[in-house]
Amino acid sequence: MAAHWTLDDIAWDSFDPTRVDPDVLRAVKAASMVEANSADYVSYLNNVFADDPDMVARIHVWGEEERQHGDALARWASLADRSWHFAPRLASFRANYQLPLDAAESVRGSRAGELLARCVVECGTSSFYSAIRDASDEPVLKEICHRIAGDEFRHYKLFYEGLQHYEGRDRLGLMTKLRVALGRVQEADDDELSVAYWCANVENTADAVPYDRKACATAYELRATRLYRYGHVARGLFMIARAIGINPQGRIVGLMSRGVWYMLQVRTRRLQRMAA
Repeated sequence: MAAHWTLDDIAWDSFDPTRVDPDVLRAVKAASMVEANSADYVSYLNNVFADDPDMVARIHVWGEEERQHGDALARWASLADRSWHFAPRLASFRANYQLPLDAAESVRGSRAGELLARCVVECGTSSFYSAIRDASDEPVLKEICHRIAGDEFRHYKLFYEGLQHYEGRDRLGLMTKLRVALGRVQEADDDELSVAYWCANVENTADAVPYDRKACATAYELRATRLYRYGHVARGLFMIARAIGINPQGRIVGLMSRGVWYMLQVRTRRLQRMAA
């Protein structure tokens, strides 16, 4: 297997401050918090798969790559905003958001359910970084997000292989898979991203206000949803459908893709009106 990329492989000298989009910068700052906090997820997943050394080894590699994503995004954000300092923002995020690290079993009810949920997450992140890459004119951010999107697709395959291994043991039915996948999608509205947005963009500024979950979630969503194109949504749903066991090229998934794209457009326009 080819060696994984490092921060030294990024063409940092190509950074062009005139092409930095302030809204994208805010979204990237928040994303750097979540990516760099992978150690908590590694601890949780190690508990869930404690007696599976192969999966634990894979989780370790995944966690290191996720941490590097956070480092790369943070370095870019520091170039784009010289007054922004990553370490104290990350420390604040970790102080204000914690995972259930003492959990001995998956909160999804089974190991197969946990791996399905991870597949859903990797679908979302691969689509998100592809969307930033395709929307951004800043060459260094474009390169970073291209590399991260590729990593997230590989991570999806890693967890998908694990899902196939455990699915026979846990025997998840279609309805259970749909419930797990939908539940994980809905968790995108939980505190993680809104806290990350607040810690990265609001807490330590002249205009700082106390944490407001709804306001921070809306601010992040406004900056993220406008980046997507139909292809990003369709590709993400294709990957989710494959993990669930639904024909990803079937009519149902095609209709879902168009429906989700329409709802995303409606939601984006509504958020833009609210912010105007």
